[in-house]
Amino acid sequence: MHAKPQFSLSAEPRADYLEKVTGTAVYASDVEVPNMLHGKILRSTVPHARIARLDTSAALAIPGVVAILTGEDLKDMPGSEIRWGLSLRDRPVIALDKVRYVGDPVAAVAAVDEATAEAALDAIIVSYETLPHSTTAQEALAEGAALVHEDMEVLKDYYFRGQCTPVPGTNQFQQWSYESGNVDQAFQGDVRVFEDTFTFPMVFHYAMEPHVCLAHWTPRSLEIWSGGQTPTAIQRVCSETLGIPLACVRVHSPYVGGGFGGKASVKIDPLVAALSWKAQAPVRICLTIAESMLTCRRLDAEVTLKTAVDAGGRIVAKTVRAVLNGGAYADTGPAIAVKAAIRAIGPYHIPNLRLEAIGVYTNTVPGAAFRSIGGPQAVWATESQMDIIADAIGVDPIEFRMLNLAQKGETIKHDLRPLDIDMRRSLRAAVDTLKNLPEPAYQGRRGLGVAVGATDPGIMPIGGAIVRLRADGSVNVSANTVEIGQGSRGVLRIIAAKTLNQPLRMIAVAQPDTLQAPYDWGTGASRSTVIIGLAVQLACEDILRQVRDIAAQELGGSPDDYRLVEGAVEGPNGQMPFIELLRRFHGMAAGEFLGVGRVNPNTKDGAFKLQPLFWETGAGAFEIGLDEGTGAIRVLRAGGAADLGHVINPKAAEGQDEGAMVMGLGHTLSEEYIYEDGQVVNGTLFDYKVPTMEEVPDHVGTALIESGDGPGPFGARGGGEGAILPVAPAVANALFQGWGIRLKELPLTPERVWRALRDKNLTDK
Repeated sequence: MHAKPQFSLSAEPRADYLEKVTGTAVYASDVEVPNMLHGKILRSTVPHARIARLDTSAALAIPGVVAILTGEDLKDMPGSEIRWGLSLRDRPVIALDKVRYVGDPVAAVAAVDEATAEAALDAIIVSYETLPHSTTAQEALAEGAALVHEDMEVLKDYYFRGQCTPVPGTNQFQQWSYESGNVDQAFQGDVRVFEDTFTFPMVFHYAMEPHVCLAHWTPRSLEIWSGGQTPTAIQRVCSETLGIPLACVRVHSPYVGGGFGGKASVKIDPLVAALSWKAQAPVRICLTIAESMLTCRRLDAEVTLKTAVDAGGRIVAKTVRAVLNGGAYADTGPAIAVKAAIRAIGPYHIPNLRLEAIGVYTNTVPGAAFRSIGGPQAVWATESQMDIIADAIGVDPIEFRMLNLAQKGETIKHDLRPLDIDMRRSLRAAVDTLKNLPEPAYQGRRGLGVAVGATDPGIMPIGGAIVRLRADGSVNVSANTVEIGQGSRGVLRIIAAKTLNQPLRMIAVAQPDTLQAPYDWGTGASRSTVIIGLAVQLACEDILRQVRDIAAQELGGSPDDYRLVEGAVEGPNGQMPFIELLRRFHGMAAGEFLGVGRVNPNTKDGAFKLQPLFWETGAGAFEIGLDEGTGAIRVLRAGGAADLGHVINPKAAEGQDEGAMVMGLGHTLSEEYIYEDGQVVNGTLFDYKVPTMEEVPDHVGTALIESGDGPGPFGARGGGEGAILPVAPAVANALFQGWGIRLKELPLTPERVWRALRDKNLTDK
């Protein structure tokens, strides 16, 4: 079995560095178990249809084919549910009677090898009775549009707090609104009103490792090795669909080759587990990148803003209407739609607000969480309009923002925590960072644009950790935070080392395992450092109390007289190694100190009840050049700033923010799903363009601000998502500042930019 435990001791902050560069790290896609079968998925080739015929007899006759799972099998599954979901129970384990998008799983084959499984897919006969389909939210909202789902079963408090509010008899899986102040009256005052609509495309997560799952079902247990980000969510869904008690569903989370939210919640795991049940054997399914593109993507959006500005340049009222295309299944879409509407406010104090969020089913790839859910869509709109307004009223765009930014401690939305960051400081730091970068070797006109963003992370304050201080002074940390490349295990090691005052080389963090580690809501929303990091700190503080109490009991004095040093406890009479202290206490050299840390809404005297636990913000300044002959944008310099409260691992924090900047360049310059006749026509590595080294800015700088007042360990806040927010609007604003063209549709492809420049030149003539 190659699913070996991942423990390692290292003096480096991240013990995975050496494993990864030498190729010894075990990723989810590397795991193998004895007698493992290989699975493949047959997917729908039509966007919306009833399954008229599904014949698997020829495929089952192929030597080496062990089992084929279809919708007919769902009625025999031992669980209580055949559908699952996060806000709505809308997704069958495998297509049942109907397919809802091109890529919907119709049948799954388990065979002795991948080639045999592929051959079986070719032998399956499927015919469809096609139904009308919708690709865009506008089509799905139109009168008479075919329903993607006839019934919508709402789940309460399943993933995010609260529940969504679908509109029965329509394709709207979410309808949400909020209002404060007197919006209509504000718009009728002595103000200038600006109204603009911005569109944001469907975008692929493009993790280096595609979705993968290995499941081993037995009549009494289910063991899963998953490339998912949320082990306990996977555990819960698979428990319900296969009727295995939670205590007997074990989910391992080896290293995951990137997630960015595309592996959050639940994706392919229930299907693989059901196929293992049908085959009565362990089954592994590893998707191709093209299949991952058909599994989930970022929600595309249309955001309409109406903003009123008074004679002094202050924003006095704003309305937001965010319409998001959630695809064939809701997934986290209901929450994303709401977050988009909230995040369109920006880090501004606006006394009169009206927000509306609409989430829509369509016959497209299901939308899912993606780095700062709803944030890039919202900030693209708001920060583009900020420059539009600044230009119209004749104010410098940076000064316009400075005038309207909320003060630290001021309210953005009345039922949310007041802003806990000085955004003016962040904006100044981003601009200064860019100006301090080396001059690029570029001849020609340049444009400079800025943008800021503020997001309320959807953090559930639920999680725990176990820490063991061994007799030799080594330390084990056990938690269910998944290492998806962000460096979470390294952060937990540093927290344990600092709190216990032990050298980093003596700290090991275990692979997440739902059988061994305490419950954690999931890895995402910039919560690992804050929630699980705090749980680790609390567990270590529990150990500190134990060691001091035992030292005082065995050696005399008060617990306050003792402190931990490397491998020992130190008191008035010198040092005693932990093993000697345990010998004194137990009468023999045996035992350990075990601490448990738990985070819940009552943590810190109930402070964790108010959402968000912290505001995650980003400020960016981008300088660009433009090839006016082709419309190709070249990003020359990029400066960013983020207030992380306390930076636990500076190298990793910089890497996270600069990686987010580059990721943001994708949806800014080139990335988008292109649909024709209900089909994705650019769903391959060759046709879907992500940023390469050619598109990375010549010079990048990040200012990490440490205000020390975050809710996490040592005053830390979460990070890694805020830096993606300013990218698109800052680049678009730079395009306007330098060339006078304003685009409201992403991505800013060379063709779109060239056409806008041509039209402007014709108008100027």
